[in-house]
Amino acid sequence: MTTIFDEPERFAARALEGFCDIHARIVTPVRGGVLRSTQTPQGKVALVIGGGSGHYPAFAGYVGVGFADAAVAGDVFASPSTESVARICRQADKGAGIVLGFGNYAGDVLNFGAAATRLRAEGIDVRVLAVTDDVASADRSEREKRRGVAGDVPVFKIAGAAAEAGMDIDTVEALSRRANDRTVSFGIAFSGCTLPGADGPLFTVAPGTVAVGLGIHGEPGIRDEPAMSAKALARLLVEPLLAERPEGANGRVAALLNGLGSTKHEELFVLWTHVAARLRDAGLELVAPEVGEYVTSLDMAGCSLTLTYLDADLEPLWLAAADTAAFRRGTVEPRAAADPLREDAVGAIDYPQASEASKADAGCVADIVATVAAALAEAEDELGRIDAIAGDGDHGQGMRRGSASAAEAARAAATAGAGAGTVIAVAGDAWADTAGGTSGAIWGLILRGFGTAIGDAARIDVRAAAAAMQAALSDVTQLGRARVGDKTLVDALVPFVDTLAAEAASGHDLAKAWRAAAARATEAADGTRDLSPRLGRARPLAARSIGHPDAGAVSLALVARTIADALEARPRR
Repeated sequence: MTTIFDEPERFAARALEGFCDIHARIVTPVRGGVLRSTQTPQGKVALVIGGGSGHYPAFAGYVGVGFADAAVAGDVFASPSTESVARICRQADKGAGIVLGFGNYAGDVLNFGAAATRLRAEGIDVRVLAVTDDVASADRSEREKRRGVAGDVPVFKIAGAAAEAGMDIDTVEALSRRANDRTVSFGIAFSGCTLPGADGPLFTVAPGTVAVGLGIHGEPGIRDEPAMSAKALARLLVEPLLAERPEGANGRVAALLNGLGSTKHEELFVLWTHVAARLRDAGLELVAPEVGEYVTSLDMAGCSLTLTYLDADLEPLWLAAADTAAFRRGTVEPRAAADPLREDAVGAIDYPQASEASKADAGCVADIVATVAAALAEAEDELGRIDAIAGDGDHGQGMRRGSASAAEAARAAATAGAGAGTVIAVAGDAWADTAGGTSGAIWGLILRGFGTAIGDAARIDVRAAAAAMQAALSDVTQLGRARVGDKTLVDALVPFVDTLAAEAASGHDLAKAWRAAAARATEAADGTRDLSPRLGRARPLAARSIGHPDAGAVSLALVARTIADALEARPRR
């Protein structure tokens, strides 16, 4: 149970505040994360890492000389927003490009990927590195679907050391990808974790059993086994990783035995004696092994084992000196403090010029966004209940928070004279920045893509809306990689977009076309109950999900129906 907190929704921010205060020698707090507090030379590749909070020392604990240049922190178990990632990357950039590192989760893929797209448009060379080390989450033949767990640590350590050595971005990226390809992890749990303020854990483990193959966000294991001795646990952890040994590997490995939050160091040391023996019996030579807490899951009891199969290039980088709050190795020469950082001041926003017709539509858009926010607030509990069946149950909360922020931003932009397209795009940015996670990223993409396509010149008619929704869909599928049949929001979004386009081609007005598209999206969302998830956190728990609709598809259908109601209530022009 997570017992020390003030307001549950402020837990992550307050924890980060305390971390920065105690480690001021190493890190400087910025909005949404941390930067190094020491000087970094121009011309150095920047390594920016991040993900949800609740995993300390990941990710802020790995910022420092020889490791990361910055870390972006989302809410507990939620991806940081696109805006946060982009903002901190700009602050960390030293002119030689940026490697973005994160675990392979849908929300992180979307938010870090969208941030990379924005930064590239600004002329910054950004490379994206999603860590895929969890062997329990996908077969070896589907490596790209594996989650990122404690393998983050050796992969980021190697990337950070390469950047610190002055290597160019192509070399840093290549070494990072090689490290990821040669890193594998496997985990077990003895009890679940509890979010701050929650009444109970995200999942439970029956007394006398071990949950095998868990993730770091409280995803339940893929199977349960009877409790066993430390020696048997070592076999359970080691064998799947030995099976992943790369062809031609030289037998030298970096090993990381990682506690997940409540498992004591003494227990890990006992387990390590058996793990080390099995690895050595398999002919492996351990290179600077680590035992402790490296990527945790709040108060979860359990552990994971990570192996990185080293080679002549990777080993020196794994052994290189580093000085961070959570990882110190060798000797790092003292560095001068970085110059004081000036965060962007918040002042009046200069919106693009807009036609009077578009400004007129902007007020209607702001009204509709407010109506959507009210509907999602009312549906928060039900959406959370659906999401909790095979996820972490936070979808309703994220939709409420994101839409409320979007409504506020839309109203402010419309009042300031922005056009309809800008109002919609601004609402999307606010939604993504506040909600975080996968749903925040997706809704940010939908609204920004729609708003950008609509523009600020003409009024919104049915053909413009249909084309804009097609553009939004393209953004979502390109970054999120979901397709129809994966049991995601896309299963409702695609038929919505297709129906809207067909209705527009038939000459129907916007209200009638949107109503037909909303009805089709609702039908498709309900149909997801028969699908088995192929992406996201629910995928390893496919059996639990069958018979229940996807929460993201359900919420999209709800938003579509709410907008249809609002369009039908508008005076015809």
